[in-house]
Amino acid sequence: MVHIGVMGAGSWGTTLAKVFADAGNTVTLWARRAEVAEEINREHRNSKYLGDIPLPTALVATHEPHEAIQGADILVLAVPSQTLRKNLEQWAEHIGPRTILLSLAKGVEAKTFERMSQVIAEVTGTAQERIAVLSGPNLAKEIAQEQPAATVIACEDEANAKYVQQAVATSYFRPYTNSDVVGCEIGGACKNVIALACGMAAGKGLGENTLASVITRGLAEIARLGEALGADPRTFSGLAGLGDLVATCSSPLSRNRSFGARLGEGSSLEQARAASNGQVAEGVISSQSVFSLATSLGVEMPITQAVYGVCHLGLDVGDMVQALMGRSKKSEHA
Repeated sequence: MVHIGVMGAGSWGTTLAKVFADAGNTVTLWARRAEVAEEINREHRNSKYLGDIPLPTALVATHEPHEAIQGADILVLAVPSQTLRKNLEQWAEHIGPRTILLSLAKGVEAKTFERMSQVIAEVTGTAQERIAVLSGPNLAKEIAQEQPAATVIACEDEANAKYVQQAVATSYFRPYTNSDVVGCEIGGACKNVIALACGMAAGKGLGENTLASVITRGLAEIARLGEALGADPRTFSGLAGLGDLVATCSSPLSRNRSFGARLGEGSSLEQARAASNGQVAEGVISSQSVFSLATSLGVEMPITQAVYGVCHLGLDVGDMVQALMGRSKKSEHA
């Protein structure tokens, strides 16, 4: 039995807290809003994010961050990528010297272009071998319903990756290990941007050929960026690459795809946000930071550039499609 602290009671944080509890661990889940913690403890539900899906009685929620952090063998960081640094600055003093930090955040920090594991190491002083990343085709609601799924636990230290793997494995959730933290993080950050593009295409009424083309070419540009940063190319054909990309680009449960679909249907960013319970999809912010990172490295990412244009420069979705189709012809493997 391992003691788990989960920081963030959104859909994915709550779902993974459930998985850890189902795996036989003690789990304390921190919720930013006191009423969410109260509902989880009283009703064993998180109705805002997971509806009526029941949560294990072994899962305890709290509104006090230090109660979830102190004593945790594994601390799961389930807050959005762009708020991770600010939160960690408040939490760092409570984190134990032997705690393994498991990042769920998928993004590239806007100002620094740092991956989330880099932000964690910088703010907390934690060595990279105690920082792990979880990534894969993991739509929260399906996993909360205990539909079979696989994921990747990436960590530079193989023993720590296996430690997390053992702690999170259940009959419905199968984790694999990987040492390529860079590849898993880049795949996770960039797939949200490509999912926005797929959503925009679907919102414009375009069909499966278009979506398959965007997914395939999206994977190619993600791999180019990853390899430029030193990632293992094999990662992008695995669960944290192709698997995560397909799930996020194809499912209506994907917030990024749904957000992009609203933009494709003609909604403004503000209207799309209003229809998404006031939340902006992570790919909107990541499109700028990923495109800036790619530009600094001289890596061509035309789909990411197009999404950035729609989300930040006022480019019309129809014009975006035409711009992508009108690009100069080249070899597929150029």
